[in-house]
Amino acid sequence: MIKHLRIDNRLIHGQVAVTWMNSIGADKIIVCNDKVSMDPIQKMALPMAARGNTVYVLSIADTIKYAQEHPDETMFIICKFPSDALAVMESGLEIAEINVGNAAPIAGTQYVMVTKSIAVTKEDAEVYRKIAEMRGGVLTSRLTTQNETENFLNLLNKSGL
Repeated sequence: MIKHLRIDNRLIHGQVAVTWMNSIGADKIIVCNDKVSMDPIQKMALPMAARGNTVYVLSIADTIKYAQEHPDETMFIICKFPSDALAVMESGLEIAEINVGNAAPIAGTQYVMVTKSIAVTKEDAEVYRKIAEMRGGVLTSRLTTQNETENFLNLLNKSGL
């Protein structure tokens, strides 16, 4: 079961490895992104950043396959981009919770800072809205477990996206 899916282009960092894993109570972290899954340096470094947690760095297709083949495991999936998360959702997998965590600006894109830590392009906003639509019109954002949960669609609207 996918207990939590987080969209965070920083992927694994101390906050994720300790605070979020303790809060979620998942068995493992799956980093889900096609490009990252083909990068041998990231495949080596990301598990080291997870401070002893089990980590798999998988493509979108392999993440979906793994989740389908291991329904009894509790998974924390971290998607680098909203498009990665949408692809996982479109597979029909059950996801208990989805959270937009962080999206650093990407050079060369036309982005709007929706929060101090989330940059969104018009294309990203469309994907986030599709995700929300698949979740009954709800998509939340929470940077850390100590932060208040925010309605991400409201943040997009306030930013003109």
